[in-house]
Amino acid sequence: MEQRIAFTASDTAEAQRARDALVARYGDVPLEAAEVIVALGGDGFMLQTLHATQDLPAPVYGMNCGTVGFLMNEFGADGLRERLANAQEEVINPLSMLAETVEGERHRALAINEVSLLRAGPQTARLRILVDGRVRMEDLVCDGALVSTPAGSTAYNYSAHGPILPIGSDVLALTAVAAFRPRRWRGALLPKSAVVRFEVHDPAKRPVMADADSRAVSNVAWVEVRSEPAITHRLLFDPGHGLEERLLREQFA
Repeated sequence: MEQRIAFTASDTAEAQRARDALVARYGDVPLEAAEVIVALGGDGFMLQTLHATQDLPAPVYGMNCGTVGFLMNEFGADGLRERLANAQEEVINPLSMLAETVEGERHRALAINEVSLLRAGPQTARLRILVDGRVRMEDLVCDGALVSTPAGSTAYNYSAHGPILPIGSDVLALTAVAAFRPRRWRGALLPKSAVVRFEVHDPAKRPVMADADSRAVSNVAWVEVRSEPAITHRLLFDPGHGLEERLLREQFA
């Protein structure tokens, strides 16, 4: 019996054309009835799809119709059922963000790549960093800071000179963005179980925003970040092109 496939695509013309062609060739079922979900677009759309389908049992197989496509497989219309049957599965956990604004409002969000804090005004941010309730840095003067998962370590984290983390490693990357004081501090590696809390010094003068996979919260007073093991995302990759191999290639590029 053929596998039930649900196709979803970004709004770009290229992705929509690809979806129309694949649906005509392989059929299409609603997301809730799918045994596998094929996402057509770039990495941003893949993140959207994973968030939108996190309560569904079907794994997600991405095909690149965007730019970078780190989380995607190469696009190809031929032999899709065979590729899906032979695909290798990677299981990842997101981060959970709890942010409180200076007005006392609380916001929760999940992030597959990273949770970041960024200055929202002309002056640098000043952050106190606590790990598991213990102050580890009283005053980080910076443009921002972020906590990254292994899956997200080649994204914003890597651009901010953070480390690339092997998939499956039980660690998170805490990385500074353009640190001014301590000038040479670029971050730390933390156990996956760690709870990281950022407290904003003088948020009225030095406003800070928080972002979890493009879910932004303005004027934060503090933000807590932790791994969320109760939620899993299942990604499918062509053999030899999984996340572990991509992370290795990225380090030798």
